[in-house]
Amino acid sequence: MINEITCFKAYDVRGRVPDQLNSDIAYRIGKAYAEFLKPKQVVVGFDIRLSSEELCTFLCKGLTSAGVDVINIGLCGTEEIYFATSHLKTDGGIVVTASHNPADFNGMKFVREESKPISGDTGLNEIKKLAEKNEFVDATEAGVVEFADTQAAYIAHLLEYVETDKLKPLKIVCNAGNGGAGPTIDALEASLPFEFIKLHHKADGTFPNGVPNPLLEENRKPTIDAIKQHNADLAIAWDGDFDRCFFFDENARFIEGYYIVGLLAQSFFEAESGSKVIHDPRLTWNTIEIAKASGGQAIQCKTGHAFIKERMRKEDAVYGGEMSAHHYFRKFSYCDSGMIPWLMVVELMVKSGKKLSELVDARMKAYPVSGEINREIADPPALLKTVEEKYSNLAESVDHTDGLSMNFDNWRFNLRMSNTEPVVRLNVESRGDEALMLEKTDELLSLMV
Repeated sequence: MINEITCFKAYDVRGRVPDQLNSDIAYRIGKAYAEFLKPKQVVVGFDIRLSSEELCTFLCKGLTSAGVDVINIGLCGTEEIYFATSHLKTDGGIVVTASHNPADFNGMKFVREESKPISGDTGLNEIKKLAEKNEFVDATEAGVVEFADTQAAYIAHLLEYVETDKLKPLKIVCNAGNGGAGPTIDALEASLPFEFIKLHHKADGTFPNGVPNPLLEENRKPTIDAIKQHNADLAIAWDGDFDRCFFFDENARFIEGYYIVGLLAQSFFEAESGSKVIHDPRLTWNTIEIAKASGGQAIQCKTGHAFIKERMRKEDAVYGGEMSAHHYFRKFSYCDSGMIPWLMVVELMVKSGKKLSELVDARMKAYPVSGEINREIADPPALLKTVEEKYSNLAESVDHTDGLSMNFDNWRFNLRMSNTEPVVRLNVESRGDEALMLEKTDELLSLMV
């Protein structure tokens, strides 16, 4: 009898330790990854969670027993694995991380050569089946583990996205949330003219200040207080593996990731005429309008880092952005980074002479949004069906790229099941009418019971 491994999701692995993910499962995942991909050399690393190093050790044992050589870069952020895989020209990479999930969770993200993602559509389901079957034969010659430090090369690459000699002093609050962002900020600091006010800076897998997830409003207060206390120019906060970054302006106002997508998209359109950007279906109108005004192309794609990356490669898009604060860059092997966006935004502030609020205010007024609202729903498919039936006669268009998106004359919404958590997510936006957006948000929430 094959025992199901329940920690495999749509495009990564996430589960509670030790019942859903443990050393035995990590070992089997290493063996399965090796059998599926048949790599010669793989980069691995791990985040700051208390279980991460042990899981990484057993992952490496699975890989090496299958004859794979491993380069272990140690404690790192997810994007450092993406960088190292391409930089070292290995056949793949795996990072042990559970991002912003609860402290007792862990997981893994996988790439192949050139940091190409492995999702359910491109091999993750096969890896799952092999791990469940657990019928492996050891290689005649085991692989070896060597340790490497790629941070200096990674930092040098990050600095290529800005003209450091043209930057000016700014006061920046940075909240690492006791996740992995702190060491990278420390390494960047010597090359930048900024004063960093560091909050929850020390990596600590016990998460003494709560799980690092700035999307949760209750996690934002320390950042907001620090902006006010230090009269800072802006603030940045990260999730645990810092592949997402979140912005607060000089007024201590949280800026939805949607508007940062538009800001960065516009920057790339101006730099590369006719270029393409990829966006997710949850919030779209602002990005589409910016593309039309700039002569670029905005292309919609299913939500999720693996899907965005695959579409970016297909279209050779210069940039991809999700309203959940994932930002992807062609020069970064089409991968997401939580460091490149804030460097680019700060450079835009300096070059334009504008505050962050001035860079986003007009777009926020043009397209007010609800912010993502999550609800646990007993029967999500039934909910989506009910909502579609209720609004089908009124909608100008209906789209099922990811969940249910319905467009009306002056407002639209997206309702979808999460790929990583047992919730349904709602996003609503309108054309310049905040009252209408709030009204329709309440209307939809009344159905989400």
